[in-house]
Amino acid sequence: MPSQQSSNHPAKEHHLPVRPGDPPPMKPAPTLALTAALLGFALITLDASVVNVALPAVGSSLGGGMTGLQWVVDAYTLAFAALMLSTGAFADRVGASRAYTLGITVFTLASAACGLASNLPALIGARVVQGVAAAVILPASLALVRQAYDDPARRARAVAVWAAGGSVAVALGPVAGGALTTAWDWRGIFFVNLPLGAVALALLVRAPRSRPRPAPLDLPGQVAAVVTLTALTFAVIEGGPTGLAALAVAAVAGLLFLRIERRQPHPVVPLGLFRSRNISVAVAAGTACSVAFYGMVFVFSLFFQQVQGRSALYAGLLFLPMSALIGATNVVSGKLAGRYGPRLPMLIGQGVALAGLLLLLSVGAGTPPALVALLLVPMALGCALTVPPLTAVMMEAVPAERAGLAAGVLNSARQVGGGLGIAVFGALVSGGFVAGMRVSLGIGAALFAVTWLFSFRLAGPASSWGGTPGGRTSPRTPPPSATGS
Repeated sequence: MPSQQSSNHPAKEHHLPVRPGDPPPMKPAPTLALTAALLGFALITLDASVVNVALPAVGSSLGGGMTGLQWVVDAYTLAFAALMLSTGAFADRVGASRAYTLGITVFTLASAACGLASNLPALIGARVVQGVAAAVILPASLALVRQAYDDPARRARAVAVWAAGGSVAVALGPVAGGALTTAWDWRGIFFVNLPLGAVALALLVRAPRSRPRPAPLDLPGQVAAVVTLTALTFAVIEGGPTGLAALAVAAVAGLLFLRIERRQPHPVVPLGLFRSRNISVAVAAGTACSVAFYGMVFVFSLFFQQVQGRSALYAGLLFLPMSALIGATNVVSGKLAGRYGPRLPMLIGQGVALAGLLLLLSVGAGTPPALVALLLVPMALGCALTVPPLTAVMMEAVPAERAGLAAGVLNSARQVGGGLGIAVFGALVSGGFVAGMRVSLGIGAALFAVTWLFSFRLAGPASSWGGTPGGRTSPRTPPPSATGS
């Protein structure tokens, strides 16, 4: 593994030699790289939320009850979260464009398998493969953006656009899921990925090529992480004596993971990374956003259909008010971060999300659906304000050549948060929907209260992580755009 010493320069591009008579090589196009990265990121984030509104239709077609429906969502999220710990480093090793191509290809084929599934186990298995591919795509897409722009200001704007595209896709998921399920069938939410995947691959032709950097794989650490997250999710969803046994397995595997990572010369998650205050705050805030957003979309998708008796299309349209405002909110967040630093939009965003969750506590079975749709807006807008600056904080706290690792750690934490949010909230509402929904809202609000307080501790460049050998932190001076307020 190459040295993890600090560097303010992006990873060098790898150019093949040109033979006499060959046409001149195409110049890398940063805009095309950004477009390809954004489309891939949008695809995998859309797939994390598009399924929610279709769950009742999936249950009617394939059976499985609440537990089966939770696994349809969490099989994807869990594979996504667990393997992203290694796939971020994998993107650094083989090059972002190669990793991205592989991920998009496998994701597209797995989407076809989901659409063709004849039973619930087949669907869940194909969702696992989708999650594995998504774990490769996400850090590779952000690394593509990080490597395509040399100028710090342009890079910051590009990261904001990338984050905005993903946020809009997540928000549009319920609307798209409802429309496709009503107009076509629940299988349409997977078949629509096929042409979009082909377009993403076509856009890669002129993306910058980064040099492969082979390095040892932390296989023991990765296996321990997968066992920990799988057992923990299983414990929450299944419950009972089996769930308690799974929880014990998760605890043992988690302790083993920490022990391995402390001793591993090339850890899948360098624990010294979290000695950076900015990294720790970014990861905590990102996790809270995912718990609230993914968990609430899951809960209210079922609430509209199973408690209030609405159709899939009607339920999807009820998410439209929050969806329509998320993109514009991302842009505002980026401008605020550019002018005042990331701390202000993160504080405002988490405060708005916290207030939104508290407002939703008033919702009951008889609350008019239109009012519920409006009450969902503050929570969604708060998350939209928070995610772009926390992503920028994370990316500017590491050297350019460790962009894949940083993206993997941040987004793995976010996916774990989303998966556990769905598992916990699903278990709570299965015992009494409205009462369980209110407990879920309280949990989300408590998480935001904690991370909001943490965000006051965002620091300037001194807390950036240089990743020196041996796990020690090493401050570096980031570009001016990375400096907090």
